[in-house]
Amino acid sequence: MTPSSFTGLCEILVRDGGLRPTVQVTVEEQVAKTLYLLAHNVTNRELSFIFRRSGESVSRHFHVVLRAILGLYEKFIKQPDGSHVPYEISSSQRFYPYFKDCIGAIDGTHIRVKVSQHKAPKYRGRKDYPTQNVLAACIFDLKFTYVLAAWEGTTSDSRIMKEALNSQDALKNFEGKFYLVDAGLMLRSGLITPYRGGGEGGGRYHLKEYSRNNPPQNSRELFNLRHSSLRNAIERAFEVLKQRFPIIFSSTKSSYGIETQKLIIFACCVLHNYLRGVEPNNELLAQVDAELMNDDNTVHKEPPNSRETNEEFRKGELI
Repeated sequence: MTPSSFTGLCEILVRDGGLRPTVQVTVEEQVAKTLYLLAHNVTNRELSFIFRRSGESVSRHFHVVLRAILGLYEKFIKQPDGSHVPYEISSSQRFYPYFKDCIGAIDGTHIRVKVSQHKAPKYRGRKDYPTQNVLAACIFDLKFTYVLAAWEGTTSDSRIMKEALNSQDALKNFEGKFYLVDAGLMLRSGLITPYRGGGEGGGRYHLKEYSRNNPPQNSRELFNLRHSSLRNAIERAFEVLKQRFPIIFSSTKSSYGIETQKLIIFACCVLHNYLRGVEPNNELLAQVDAELMNDDNTVHKEPPNSRETNEEFRKGELI
């Protein structure tokens, strides 16, 4: 974070988050300690040593700043209203006009948590350790637009999605608009899944399954490739979040209760959106994209040998 971005954040936290200095500690020091903890994944004791403050003071200031950041949630995490086509779609012949009504991508991720021993089985799902299942939506500039946290790791993505669509603070679903989701969720109005593999016309989906020598073979696979290329935004957003704030994907935050662990996730998403607006850090994004590409062992560009399937796609045979 550059000095100007840091100063701007402090000003916003004072103006909109209600953060105030104390007799002995400035707003800037309180914010610096909190950001250092989130970004460097240190313990309260280590932070106390670095800033030469008591452990009690460090902990108190962290929670005060955390609440102030959460006070900015509605300012920085806004759901799209569907009034315009995202630039990333309107500017691309690969995606426009086929995905002109798409307003974002949705996915879930498992984040490590510490819970009591008798609660651990509820949180131990896919992983060997307890996690909370976090559902999030983002737009294609990688800003989060919706976050639903604190579900036990054993909870299915479908159940969490149902809660997201029907809760008091629901994920907004505009008529004629849709989000891109993976095949593990339901195909319904407002949620578009890829074509599933198997059967006639069933297709590959993940980017790693395509290459210059293995392009889409039919219109469904071309749709899946473009669906995957767009939905990849949420995976990139999670990875940038992980790189900026390693505390939320590690076990070091285990000294905090489950409620605070949930609030840390929300706060990091707010800070992520703030930084995407004032300091996108293209170098970090390039590093994330390189890591994802290496993990997929794929080229994210569409193979050039897909003209025939592209023509089928243009005729509207996919929708």
